[in-house]
Amino acid sequence: MRMNRRRFLATSALSAPAAGAACGSAAPERAPVRTGADVLAEQGWNRLRGHRVGILTNPTGVLSTPDRYLAHEVDEIHAAGGVDLVAVFGPEHGFRGTSQAGGSEGNTADPRTGLPVYDTYGARTDQVAGMFRKAGVELVVFDIADVGARFYTYVWSMYTAMRAAAEAGAAFLVLDRPNPLGDAVAGPRLDPRFASFVGMLPIAQQHGMTAGELARMFRARYLDRPLQLDVVPVRGWSRQQRFHATGLPWVPPSPNMPTPHTADVYPGTGLFEGTTLSEGRGTANPLETVGAAGIDWRWAEKLNASGLPDVRFRETYFSPTTSKYRGRTCGGVQLYRTGEQFDPIATAVTMLVTARELYPAVFGWKPGIDRLAGTDGLRTMVDAGAPAAEILGSWRSDVAEFRRERAEHLLYR
Repeated sequence: MRMNRRRFLATSALSAPAAGAACGSAAPERAPVRTGADVLAEQGWNRLRGHRVGILTNPTGVLSTPDRYLAHEVDEIHAAGGVDLVAVFGPEHGFRGTSQAGGSEGNTADPRTGLPVYDTYGARTDQVAGMFRKAGVELVVFDIADVGARFYTYVWSMYTAMRAAAEAGAAFLVLDRPNPLGDAVAGPRLDPRFASFVGMLPIAQQHGMTAGELARMFRARYLDRPLQLDVVPVRGWSRQQRFHATGLPWVPPSPNMPTPHTADVYPGTGLFEGTTLSEGRGTANPLETVGAAGIDWRWAEKLNASGLPDVRFRETYFSPTTSKYRGRTCGGVQLYRTGEQFDPIATAVTMLVTARELYPAVFGWKPGIDRLAGTDGLRTMVDAGAPAAEILGSWRSDVAEFRRERAEHLLYR
């Protein structure tokens, strides 16, 4: 007897567990890790009282305590009262995260809280200092989740805001969050000749630091004015922990960073923004999918035979809805991280070398590649036909030197 499909689905729905329970969407009783924002919230925001406060944040500024799970700190502080919260400052993509890469939301009033929102993306230090003065801010709070790559712009928004706070006579407070990639350091240090808003200071491409640790380094090494800086550290986190071990909810820090898996590969595949290949924007797996029109199965085969640790490449075909190759059929690969030894920068350099070898008529550079890499060495060595191992070896001293420099500024074991 053939079962009626509609009746089967209806009865199955009655007996199945609720979707939220099945997917684990309920707030955990207590996450093993508490962010700086969680710590401050548990203390009733007392550290902010008595100051005119401005917050530089975006959608990642959420709480993860059971009673406030996924509530945004700006909404919570505003609703609770007792803190003189006078302004919000938005980075790239905006405070509420409505803009794509290279965009922001402009100066506006936040519809929910009525607070003035100032757009800091791409603004100079003196312009941001002017925003702080206009809002009458005495304490600037920074709380944005970073993903551990030098060319992700949020740490440079923080650096600019630190300089602006020093100029405006305001104090600076970082509510720290874990680095989702843990402690790993890799890639070249930025050559000052290629400084830009995707890299202002000579730090490694994958720096292995939290925003709070970077703020301590920035103040000690690069600020030319005194700044009162404090950090509310993460509790319960070891710097060897990657994001999946924290128990914290993942909130996409930008539109093309939808999952922790995207962050895993980004310090490497972000370099493809500086090539003629698509980095997967406009697909379901941005930055995990890379390719172009004219690429075929041979790339996946060559990469899987390269001996890279803990990564596999799936031959894939896609048609981006935005950005490069919009509406065109592309061939390429999707990356799958399979273990703890995965190295996103070594992987990306191997991808660049093999793409140029196999598809010289397709592969090329865009003008921003040296700013993304922080050096012209990557481009020139790939173009000269250097193997990936030689390119990676050329940065070994950079990694060692950066590890030494950062040591005194670290907060976590």
